[in-house]
Amino acid sequence: MEQETRLTESQPASPGTLRPGGRTAKVRRAVLDATQDALAESGFHALNMDRIAAGAGVGKTTVYRRWGTPVGLVTDLLHDMAEQSLPASDTGGLAGDLRANAELVRDTLTDPRMGAVFRAVIAAGACDEECARALADFYRTRLAEWAPVVARGEARGEIPAGTDPVELLRAVSAPLYYRFTVTREELTAAVVERAVAAALAAARDGVFLRE
Repeated sequence: MEQETRLTESQPASPGTLRPGGRTAKVRRAVLDATQDALAESGFHALNMDRIAAGAGVGKTTVYRRWGTPVGLVTDLLHDMAEQSLPASDTGGLAGDLRANAELVRDTLTDPRMGAVFRAVIAAGACDEECARALADFYRTRLAEWAPVVARGEARGEIPAGTDPVELLRAVSAPLYYRFTVTREELTAAVVERAVAAALAAARDGVFLRE
């Protein structure tokens, strides 16, 4: 364990700012995997640095020195999740692309493990400003990844020129997150279809035109 501790930097680093290679990368991967396991099992408020270190098989000094706090672990995990997310689809049509986006959101939120992780990080963002910024960065990254599908739809004449891609994509996923976080209703295939149809109809009517 002490050998693992020596792999870290001599000074604490801001979570998510490092992209190390080799054994240090393996330490980061193990710690983030252990963090995700803990969030899925017990939520953010039960996150314990010593248990994360034990779960990752690394020294406690390593975890405290590099991530500092549970908030630091969640922040770095969110950066990692954004980097590991699947790329945007290209189905040949905007409706198909938006449906693929909604289905990806639905699959993630209804997955027993990832759904629990998202509940935990959303709860963390609700009570901690640093986590809130990291969560906003995560969604900003994902929206930027999917923005080209809207640009392609605009180029094909499927929606008006000047449609804001971020606002359209938010309109697709917002009903899913509302059911997931607020009403705790089932995310069915019909919910996905309604969200896509409503967002696309609004886009065609110019609701999401940039001001």
